[in-house]
Amino acid sequence: MSFHRAGHSRDGAPVADNGRIRDSRVVRVLAMGRIGNSIALAKASWQVLKADKELLLLPVISMAATVVTLALFFIPIAIGGFNGTNFLLLVVMYFILAYITIFFNAALVSAAHERLAGGDPTIGSALRGAASRAGRILPWALISALVSAILRTIEERAGILGSIVIRMVGMAWTVVTFLVLPIIVIEGKGAGEAIKGSVNLFRRTWGENLGAQVGLGIVGFLASLPGVALIILGVVSGGGAATGISIGLGALWMLVVIVVMSALSGIFQTALYHFAVDGQAPQGYFDNRIMTEAFRTKRGRRFGR
Repeated sequence: MSFHRAGHSRDGAPVADNGRIRDSRVVRVLAMGRIGNSIALAKASWQVLKADKELLLLPVISMAATVVTLALFFIPIAIGGFNGTNFLLLVVMYFILAYITIFFNAALVSAAHERLAGGDPTIGSALRGAASRAGRILPWALISALVSAILRTIEERAGILGSIVIRMVGMAWTVVTFLVLPIIVIEGKGAGEAIKGSVNLFRRTWGENLGAQVGLGIVGFLASLPGVALIILGVVSGGGAATGISIGLGALWMLVVIVVMSALSGIFQTALYHFAVDGQAPQGYFDNRIMTEAFRTKRGRRFGR
């Protein structure tokens, strides 16, 4: 009887470890499945958005309000020069911009919740839903802006490795607080309770699998590529009217992608909240099997069962 070492053939030549090959195949299969689930979730969110196309106006209004706010603050700063008073203006502007973004995201969540509950939302009902939680949104906007400012300040002073660590911390913060806004808007809880609730829902429903949320980012990235290509084409074309047209079309395409992805993110955020709380996907748009697959917990258990 002849023997040979694991990982080597009988003549001593190295061979691939079957267990490692099997594991790598499983990883590839899971990765492809996760990408497929992400695309399916984006399509389902798109179906919700198609039923209420006017909701695309919410990100547009948010952008317009942001531009107006920037102009109102930067004009006096430009005239008076940078000093202590203007520094305070910049701080106030930073918090106002954060509130504007979160307020209109809350309006999207309110509209998506109304649609998934069987209603027919409008821009008016979405804004009223956000306005009804305006006082509870404010503390969350302050916390969110403060955390963002602190992380950015630390990152600017850190080295390359430190910068990577801080970015990972920022990503972790974004992930675990992903459901804060739906909790505030739908349940009417304060920022502190909403943060705790979001962390608990993350632990119960996402576990170690964050593929679907990353997948939406991938969808947005892929959708933006034509716009990037148009801008690059315009830059390298050598000037003239064609350059301006190409860059303009590319910028417009990128703007449309940002608006659509902002709306899709709010819808998906709301659907995930319902799935996390109710244990099943909202009926009519989201496939419960796909939602379950996309947000499996460790050991395949959900809700502590």
